[in-house]
Amino acid sequence: MFLSMFRSPVPGQFDPFDAGELNGNSRRRNVPLAIAQWLGKVAGAAASLVSAARESGAKVLMLEAAPEVYRGGNSRHTRNFRCMHSGSKGVLQGEYDEDEHLDDLLKVTKGRTDLDLARFVIRSSEGCYQWMQDHGVRFQLPLSGTLSLSRTNAFFLGGGKSLVNAYCRTASALGVRFAYEAPVAHLELDGGRITRVDAKVEGRSKFFFPCSVVVASGGFQGDIEWMAKAWGPAARNFLVRGTPYNRGVVLRDLIDQGADTVGDPTQCHTVAIDGRAPNLTAGLSPVWTACLFRCRQQERGAFP
Repeated sequence: MFLSMFRSPVPGQFDPFDAGELNGNSRRRNVPLAIAQWLGKVAGAAASLVSAARESGAKVLMLEAAPEVYRGGNSRHTRNFRCMHSGSKGVLQGEYDEDEHLDDLLKVTKGRTDLDLARFVIRSSEGCYQWMQDHGVRFQLPLSGTLSLSRTNAFFLGGGKSLVNAYCRTASALGVRFAYEAPVAHLELDGGRITRVDAKVEGRSKFFFPCSVVVASGGFQGDIEWMAKAWGPAARNFLVRGTPYNRGVVLRDLIDQGADTVGDPTQCHTVAIDGRAPNLTAGLSPVWTACLFRCRQQERGAFP
């Protein structure tokens, strides 16, 4: 998802879609714009970035490559977030400090972790809970049998879809405009600064000349061939539980232009799902299958 912050240089009505077509016409370089892209796993965070930008006075347009029903990247498939806290906080119980949080992370990554970045994210998570509530997100207690996650994980009421919807409602109320099925094709880099953004809005090619850009980029799980380059041929058998629109187009565009990278493409979050699930958006399959399986077994008297 792409979120764009626009500041109008003149008083009066401002149309963020008035940016010219890619044939070189109407190149309004005197219009300062700020643009950021919502690209994947942390898509809900992108809507929160939009809200923060709008609250600071920027005029904002969010460009989302997916249709509205699939907006939010992989955040629509998530259900909770892990939050550091020094005492009970909302639905979170007890204490979950920085060192324990980091230790849990290192167990998963086998130590292949940027420690400075990890500690920064962990410390920042403590303030997220209240901010998320203030921007429309609601939490619920974890269900029983969830491996004692009530101390470490805050679960979203309604899951990731509700998380994304809450942020989008908040952003809309602040005056943010949304454009769906509006993919970004290219960010032009010049000396470490993005000077032009090429996108397709309402079926027409557009270009924008931003004054600043924030790219909140997720992964490339929707591009199986790219996954195979990182993981090897076995990746072609992966079933991706996330969105098919999370293809890393803008991520690849920036990498090809020399942007610095962080992270390890061979690390990921994997879960057991039904092998009959579709290749993409497979995250919905295991829940439904489990419900059917339990009902069938109950009919046969296997469960008390």
